Amino acid sequence: MTYVVTEACIKCKYMDCVEVCPVDCFYEGENMLVIHPDECIDCGVCEPECPADAIKPDTENAIEQWAQLNRDYALSWPNITKKGAAPADAKDWDGVENKFKDHFSPKPASR
Repeated sequence: MTYVVTEACIKCKYMDCVEVCPVDCFYEGENMLVIHPDECIDCGVCEPECPADAIKPDTENAIEQWAQLNRDYALSWPNITKKGAAPADAKDWDGVENKFKDHFSPKPASR
């Protein structure tokens, strides 16, 4: 088992999870984070830290799409080891459903 960042992270990107990860397995896109599944040690400390409830175990139903997206983008986005600021409008996007189609960005974070 590993953990996966799901659609709830899109445009929220709170990054509380990054602070607690003991192995630095988070990677940052323009408007969401992903977890590298081969680096995740399945400790689960990130899951309760996410205010948007965007982190789930890969054993949940219908999670395959998100597991693959995490794997793919962890290979091209930069690793993140410190919490950054959430987007100014993160609270407006928290809880919004079906964000992937119209709001997911495949671009890496620019810092």
